Amino acid sequence: MSKNAAAGAAQIVRLVVPAGKATAAPPVGPALGARGVKSIDFVKDFNARTANLTPGTPTPVLITIQPDRTFTFITKSPPTSYLIKQAAGVELGSGETGRPNVPPAGTLSLKHVYEIARIKQRDESLKGVGLESIARSVVGSCKSAGVEVVP
Repeated sequence: MSKNAAAGAAQIVRLVVPAGKATAAPPVGPALGARGVKSIDFVKDFNARTANLTPGTPTPVLITIQPDRTFTFITKSPPTSYLIKQAAGVELGSGETGRPNVPPAGTLSLKHVYEIARIKQRDESLKGVGLESIARSVVGSCKSAGVEVVP
């Protein structure tokens, strides 16, 4: 493909940026600067849009950069593993639950699982997915993180 053909398409950049704490430092600066976008413009918009979240919450963002170097972005809900660790009050998971002699890193109630599922349901990519399906996925993530789900 020639250089001119590639230049006519929009580019998509995926980053995880701390809510309200975006700076022109990595990962934002290099990712946008390499594509000719002023990172300070993104930083101001992103920090304003995430001001209502707990500062520092990892926030996935999808940035679409047009050939004229303008951009738009959408923010997504924090990663499921982050929400699980926050709800369980643990720093790190213990690995798979159910292994002998390995205690769970923490526990979550089904109520917490459904609260996390409701947060994830707001993501555009999960709009058509049922709450129960998302909750089952959250339970799977809990097992992977070594967090036990109790009724």
